[in-house]
Amino acid sequence: MVRPRSGGAVSGRDRYVGANITPGLNANAQNFTYSFNGNLSGCQSTQSGAPTSGTVSAGEMVTISGQQFQEAVPAGNGSCGNSTTSGTATATWSDGTQTVVQYSTTGALAAVHLQGTVVSSLTLPAVNPQPGQPTSTTVSTTRYARSSALGVLAFQPPDPTACNTPGGVTAAGISGTIGLGNSS
Repeated sequence: MVRPRSGGAVSGRDRYVGANITPGLNANAQNFTYSFNGNLSGCQSTQSGAPTSGTVSAGEMVTISGQQFQEAVPAGNGSCGNSTTSGTATATWSDGTQTVVQYSTTGALAAVHLQGTVVSSLTLPAVNPQPGQPTSTTVSTTRYARSSALGVLAFQPPDPTACNTPGGVTAAGISGTIGLGNSS
């Protein structure tokens, strides 16, 4: 259980987060990578004035100050029946603060358990930097530092029968709740 202490805690629902999976998941276990992005809403915090919404992403190409950078791409091993993954995601809250979470997941069918830790920062490499442009940038945690993450998620492919095809499931919606807080 994650319980708040003086640092506060937050929990929120993913209203719609879309994941892309390569190669697609089917009945055979294999290595894969994935990316996701979407909106967070209905968030609640023990910290007065904390934002109630934001966005979350991992493995995406992002634009910062007009330049493109690549987020770390999460990876895993598994099938439609079960999987394990690890990665780093960034939540950008509606007030502009950010939380970088290093996480791992275990999944059985559509149910996924997530646990992780808020880390201080993540360095993103630049994509095709022009002369004089930076070759990387660092995204720093500015909200919920030193917290733990715990969540239960559901992956919802648009066509679950794709698990029975060689190409497998290449996209899925993600919904559920993730809590951030400090154990006491």
